[in-house]
Amino acid sequence: MKHISILIPRGHTSLVNIVGTHQIFNQVNGILSEMGRKPVFEVHLVGLEKETRQTSGLFAVSPDTLLHEVKKTDLIIIPAIHDDLETSKEPNKAFIPWIIQQYKEGAEVASLCVGAFLLTSTGLLNGKKCATHWMHANDFRVQFPEVDLVDEKIMTEEDGIYTSGGAYAFLNLLLHLIEKHAGREVAIIASKAFSIDIDRNSQSAFIIFEGQKDHEDEKVIRTQKFIEDHYEDTIRVDDLADQFAISRRTLERRFKKATSNTITEYIQRVKVEAAKKSLESSRKNINEVMYDVGYSDTKSFRNLFRRITGLTPVEYRDKYNKEAIAL
Repeated sequence: MKHISILIPRGHTSLVNIVGTHQIFNQVNGILSEMGRKPVFEVHLVGLEKETRQTSGLFAVSPDTLLHEVKKTDLIIIPAIHDDLETSKEPNKAFIPWIIQQYKEGAEVASLCVGAFLLTSTGLLNGKKCATHWMHANDFRVQFPEVDLVDEKIMTEEDGIYTSGGAYAFLNLLLHLIEKHAGREVAIIASKAFSIDIDRNSQSAFIIFEGQKDHEDEKVIRTQKFIEDHYEDTIRVDDLADQFAISRRTLERRFKKATSNTITEYIQRVKVEAAKKSLESSRKNINEVMYDVGYSDTKSFRNLFRRITGLTPVEYRDKYNKEAIAL
């Protein structure tokens, strides 16, 4: 059996991650029993004390096992911690060497949503791909430039380390782990039992692009504002450089450093974000929306939109705009 250690960190933790993971893994054991097969998972809540009170003041979790009692585990689950990194790191520092040691001894490690911030503190994600909640992507990139953040992904898997994207994306990671350790048939049954869309691999359609503005490069901020105020126009990098009296090469270098996007990428994402809002709320057809954000080539616009959102403009409109569907 696979020994599962669901960590119970101190602070304000995602109880949904904890309870959901505990319930689903145990339910899989029930499914296997009904199939005449042996259970696969031995699930434990692992904490630093017998009762871990949430800093929200509303709940407490009672781990069945203390950290020092777990000599060997097969899979570590790190739930999301809603406190900021500096606030949560000190009270949970005992988990760090334990996670590292267990990984060295063969355990797999999975972080859920912003649990990636705690996992990154172990150094095990350095040089690896990582998913987390898209709303925290900018902060994550600033704090951990050595990690390859792929904020559009529902999950990542590399060298026995797993990460999941925002909020309930952890359910898709759980199905992936169930399939790996209990088989595809069981994962499909679990997906149906819990109404989870199996094999979903992107959270791009949920991302709201706001741009990275938490920096102090004034010329880059002015460039960002100009792009956002004139997204309906054709914007050229050379023209931006001339307008702000800076060489193109210097502007591109500073822009990439400050925002984690190239200028061209930023222009494209601002235009697509404007298109998304129009598709969500207006009755304009796709071509009208395309022209409004400064594109005239239907194929080019469709390909760009799909690359950024994971959906075609028509699919996006049909997903989020009920009034447009009724037309």
